[in-house]
Amino acid sequence: MSEYVRNPWWHTGIINMEPGVIEFFGYPIQDLIGKLSFSQMIFLMLRAEIPTSSQAALLDAALMSGVDHGPQAPSIAIARMAITCGVGLNNAMASALNTLGDVHGGAGEQSVELFQNIASSVDTGTGLEQAVASEVAKFVAERGKYIPGFGHRFHDVDPRAPRLLEIVRQAARDGAISGRYREIALAVEASLADVARGKRVPMNIDGATAVVYAELGFPAPLARGLFCLSRAVGILAHAWEQQCQGGRNKGPIPRNELASYTGPAKRTVPEDI
Repeated sequence: MSEYVRNPWWHTGIINMEPGVIEFFGYPIQDLIGKLSFSQMIFLMLRAEIPTSSQAALLDAALMSGVDHGPQAPSIAIARMAITCGVGLNNAMASALNTLGDVHGGAGEQSVELFQNIASSVDTGTGLEQAVASEVAKFVAERGKYIPGFGHRFHDVDPRAPRLLEIVRQAARDGAISGRYREIALAVEASLADVARGKRVPMNIDGATAVVYAELGFPAPLARGLFCLSRAVGILAHAWEQQCQGGRNKGPIPRNELASYTGPAKRTVPEDI
């Protein structure tokens, strides 16, 4: 008889673990090893089911497309700076991941939420164009003028987004997914264009991956978690590169440059204090 007893203090439907047994949602680990890829395992852990090959390919494409965007991204820069302070790779990764908030790293979650709200409105009988206009206006009123998932401060057209959308289009044509969130995202993109000025606000990586995550049925908050998993790869690579390059205390600007000072001019300390 096992010396271990089950205690309801912690309870989980994810894993059954006991001496000699490791099962995820009922699947023995030894049966999964060598059969499931890492992205398939992520799907299983979050959705409690093994994905189809088409679902797995979509998730894999979304995860790999967002791994890195260079040292100008705060999370990557912080990982590199942390390494120069003498911490380990795990510390640098944790420091970087902790910056993935609403402004840097949260746009995917916000995009999924927006797309799902539009879908819900359409399901009640509202036309797509009207639903887009209403939900975008509501988002702007509540959160500001920046629509998550659209526009980019570096790219006129984010080179990652069209390719992801093409993969989504193909998967929808093959019947693997509905394709409705791609249609919704494109409708949002069209609504943001200033026709009179000939100005477009193209979808970016956050919007495109949000389409994938929504098509795969992930709740909006998981989109941020999935982005963290994706970007962790780039964070690790840059932290390791910086560790190999060496360097001490490399802050956000070179040592021969100083931060602009905007405080009071030099003052004399009163003698009667």
